[in-house]
Amino acid sequence: MPSSKRKSGRASSRVSRGHEYEKTAEKFFITQGFEVIERNWRAGHKEIDLIVRKKNLIVFVEVKSAETPKFGHPAERVNKRKIKNLTAAAEIYIQTNRIVDCDLRFDVVAFVDGRPEHYPDAFGAE
Repeated sequence: MPSSKRKSGRASSRVSRGHEYEKTAEKFFITQGFEVIERNWRAGHKEIDLIVRKKNLIVFVEVKSAETPKFGHPAERVNKRKIKNLTAAAEIYIQTNRIVDCDLRFDVVAFVDGRPEHYPDAFGAE
C-alpha cells in the first residue's frame, strides 16, 4: 500500500516560505561580498541552512522565520540545543573539508513579518 506521508497544504507552504527566506538571506550575503559555498548542508540529522565565505571568513548561517509573534521572536528559537547541533555540524564541515586558517562565525537571519533581521556573530561555538 502506498505511503500516505504527504505534507499538508499548510506545512508545504511553510516549507516553501522557509526556502524563500533562505534564498533572501543568500542574496543578502551575496550583496555583502560573500560567496555561497553550501546550501542546506547536512551532517546526519544536523543541518546548516547556509555556509558563506568572504576571504578567510566562513559564516555558518541559521535562517529562522515566524508569521506571527505569538511564539516569540524567531531568533529566540535558536536555543542551546540548536546551537549545539549547529556547532557540531560546523565542526564536521570544517574537518570534512580540511578547513584551516579561517575565521569562523555563526550568524542568524530572522524573518519577522517577511522582513529580514541579521544578527552577525549571534553565538559562539559551544
